[in-house]
Order: sequence, then structure tokens, then C-alpha cells
Amino acid sequence: MIPEQVIEEVKYRNDIESVISSYINVIHRGRNRVGLCPFHSEKTPSFTIYPDNQSFYCFGCGAGGDVVTFIRKIENLGYVDALRFLAKRAGMELPEETDNDGSARKRMRILEMNRKAARFYHDALLSDKGAEGRRYLLERGLTPKTIRHFGLGYASPDRYALMNALAKEGFTREEMAEAALISNGKYGYYDVFRNRIIFPIIDLRGSVVGFGGRLLSGEGPKYLNSSDTPVYKKSRNLFALNFAKDSGKDTLLLAEGYMDVITVHQAGFTNTVATLGTALTPDQARIISQYAKTVVLSYDSDEAGQKATKRASEIFAETGIKVKVLRLTGAKDPDEFIKKFGAVRFKMTMEGSSSATEYALDTIKNKYDADTPDGRLGILKESIRYIAGLSSPVERDIYASRLAGELNVSKDAIIMQTADEMKRKNREQRKKERNDLSVFSYTPGEKKDFERSRNIKAAVNEEKLIACMLQNPETIGKVMGMLDSELLATAAHRRIFEAIRKRHEQGAACSFTELNADLSIEDIGILSGIMAATGGINLSPDDIDHYVGAIRAAGNVMSKQQIEEMDEEEYLRKIREKMQKKQG
Repeated sequence: MIPEQVIEEVKYRNDIESVISSYINVIHRGRNRVGLCPFHSEKTPSFTIYPDNQSFYCFGCGAGGDVVTFIRKIENLGYVDALRFLAKRAGMELPEETDNDGSARKRMRILEMNRKAARFYHDALLSDKGAEGRRYLLERGLTPKTIRHFGLGYASPDRYALMNALAKEGFTREEMAEAALISNGKYGYYDVFRNRIIFPIIDLRGSVVGFGGRLLSGEGPKYLNSSDTPVYKKSRNLFALNFAKDSGKDTLLLAEGYMDVITVHQAGFTNTVATLGTALTPDQARIISQYAKTVVLSYDSDEAGQKATKRASEIFAETGIKVKVLRLTGAKDPDEFIKKFGAVRFKMTMEGSSSATEYALDTIKNKYDADTPDGRLGILKESIRYIAGLSSPVERDIYASRLAGELNVSKDAIIMQTADEMKRKNREQRKKERNDLSVFSYTPGEKKDFERSRNIKAAVNEEKLIACMLQNPETIGKVMGMLDSELLATAAHRRIFEAIRKRHEQGAACSFTELNADLSIEDIGILSGIMAATGGINLSPDDIDHYVGAIRAAGNVMSKQQIEEMDEEEYLRKIREKMQKKQG
């Protein structure tokens, strides 16, 4: 284990405000700092940093913890790897630690497997067996240099080729399955990728974390992507970002697929990335915002592409990044466009990209016949709803003027209708917020804790008791002698209670930041919510008896002493009464 004093030194050298402000913009609000949460989409800041106790909590999604927790979530790292990350940031070296749960070794084994798998696939592409794969890539216009640059590979139709190769390297089938390289079916284990062009997915540290595969012939999905593993989360990675981040440009082009990205890179536009078999996620948008001020969306022009563009624009709007939309005429995607018209014209098209708002309003206009009264009315209604959702008053005014001119309608009428639509949306939002707050004192609406809501009286007293113990560590022993964790109303509170008990029995310090090492990220978020809800309130040790009594009373729980003093008949009678009360 890493000595506790070393962990504390790492945290001390990484002030939480300094670390978090390198990822998001924060502003002062009294003694605290607030900003837009990097873990979910929001327009009003609910993410709060508490410099006094070096913690953070988001009242919107429930994320919370200390500086290590923040790095774990935002960089998708385990606890020890997050400490390494922060130690490096502070110019420290961590001592060798014991990998108690084996997670660090597991990650290392998977990354090594992925590296060898990528080499195996690439060598297969260059071998006699890879002729079909090479022919496909060359026919798509890729050069040998580009193939090497992206480390492209080939998976033969053989069901066991990679599995046998990795077995010779000393890897077990269970390890390969955990790395999502093989799968276990009706007839045993087999390679996941077969008869496919292979696209290695490389993270920002240069590690191969997953793979994509394009089917060459036969049955199966056209594209197949690695499942999530201990080293890979498709929602938090982007294809070719390892190259695009070094392009030296503050604009990123977001394309749909692997081949689009590779073709565009080969044409000289190395600032291009793609999502990995999924629609854009808020995590991916947040990552892109770290490397670019503007993103150009390049999705297909069909209905599905239009929906994807709309959704991506909404997600990027929450990050503050400027969004443009690439409109390709005469081709369905960048790959086809560059082959038909060349890189120079593609560059001109990119530079002439329209804003997301212009694209959205033009898409609405194209849905209706503007030469008919009904068509113009449809354009007006849908466009006004869109304009009402724009955050900038200047932008609303500009597009209201444009709409009025195009449809020969009074601008004042459009402004009035837009204001009414904004009021309606605000009423709906306030109603939603009231509904959330009426049931959950601090738990966010997106993660409603129904176990807590069913036992709200006990849960609130449990939260006060937990906060009181952390504020007054000298009371922990007393509480542990009065209450067992199984008597608590929610599973999360039981886990937090047991983590406190464990540290107390070990004679270790027990504070909010120290508990972060013993809890899951989800439980850290819940504990952060408890601390945020009780922040600024001095909870007296004298109230412990009240909290414990209220917890017992809420569940009609008998103390150990009461049980020991009862005879068997009285004990059974009490249990029957309790069951009848619950059923009634």
C-alpha cells in the first residue's frame, strides 16, 4: 500500500481548485467556487468546489469527492493510477505499492495483450493471408504509409487465430475474455474479430485500449467495436485523438467513422476524430473541449445524420464550444468527397461551414413547403421553438430578423412568440426542479435513490449521524457500540458506515478525504452530498443519542440489550407485531 502520509502529500500538492479549474471554468461564489459540471450536461452551474475541505459536489448529478476522485472520474483511472497522475503533476514519485486487489496488474496485462493483438493483426495484414484486407484498403485509396501510421490490421476468418497466438504468449482465455478479445459461446471460446479490417483504438498515453473491425464479406454487423473493459470505455474515448491533439489547430472535425477519419488525415487534415460506434456522449464532448475551441460536425445528410447533428449540437452547447456543421454537396461523407473533389475543395467547404443554428433552421425550413400558408406556419412554429432555446439574446434577435425576412412576417410578432415560448420552457423547468427537490433533499433528480425516499426519516438521521462522526471523530467508537450497519436504511449508508468502522478499528484517521480511498466513486458522491448538505452546520456529539434513537424508531428496531432481556415468546410476539405493522 502507498503510505497514508504520501497520499496526503500528493493531495496537499494538488489544490483541488487548481486541478479542477484546469478542466472547467470556475467562478467565485462566496467562499466556494462553482462551474458547469464536466460529468453531465447543464446550463446553470451546479458543480461546487469547497476549498475549505478540498472537496467538490455536483447538485445536478451527484458526483462528488476529493481531488483524487475528480481525477478518477474525469480521466477514467483507478485509485492508484489517479494518485500517480497527481503525483506526476506535482513532480513527485510514488513509492512502490502493493496491488491488493490486483486491479493494477489486470490493467497492465490487458494493455500488454492489446499491444500484442494489434501487432498480430498488423503482421497478418502484411502477410500472404492478409491479401484481401490489403486489397480493400488500397482500393479505398489508403497508402502503405497511412496503413502503418494507424497500425491497421487484418483478422482472418479463423475462429481461433488470435486466441492461439496470445495463449503462446502466456495469456489465459479468461484474461483474453476480460480484454474483450475473445468471447465464450455455445461451443467454447472464439475470437471476437474475424474476417475484418482492424482499427486499433489508441488512448492519449499511446496505449492500445480497444479495437474496431470492418467486415470484409459474409454475415455479421458491418462494424464491430470492442466492448467496455477495465482499460476502455467507448463513451470516454475518441478515435485518432492521439494524433489530432498534436495538429496545432484549435478546431476539431468530428466525423462518423474510422475510414472517414483516416482518409481525411491522409489528405492533410490531422485534426479529425470520430466517436466509437456510439452517438456523441457528454464525456466525449468534454474531452474535445479540452483540445479545441470549435468543432465541425460532419455527419451523413440523411435523417439519421440530421438527428445526430442536432443531438451533438445540443451536447456541445453545454460545454461552451463553438459548433459548425459541414455541408457536403455531391458526396455522402468526407471520404467520398475527398476522393471526388480533392483536398483543396474540402478545405474550402470546411472553412465555409455554417453555424449549428443556421443548419438547424435550414433543416426545419426544408421540411415544409414555404409557398403554402400551412408550410409557412409549420416553419414559424418549429423555428420559434428552436430560437427560444438559444441562450444568447443577440443570437435570438438575429435569427428572428432572418426568419421574419424569409417568411415576410413581422419581427415583433416573432419576438413576442419567442418570449412566450421561453416563459413556457422556464415554467416547465421550475416545475421539474420543484418536483425533484420536494422528494430528495440533496439527491439529484437524475439519480433518484428510491431506497432512501422510502425511508426518508431514517435516512436523513443516518446522514446527520455520519456527518457528525466525521466532524467529531472521537464519537466514532461510541456510535459503533450503539448501532450495527445492517440497521441502516440504505445500502450506500451501510457501506459508508462500514468504511468508517474499518478505519476506526485499524486505528487509522477517519475524515472525508481519507474515506475516499475505501469507497466506490458512487458512494464517494453520496458521502459528498451528505457533507455538502450539512456543510456549515456544527453537529454536536450530544445529538448522537437522538440520531441513533430516530434511526431505530423509524425501523421499529430493538436494541441488542432489549432482545437479550426478552424470552422467546415475547421476542416472537414483537416480530409478529412488526410484520403486521409493515403489511398494514
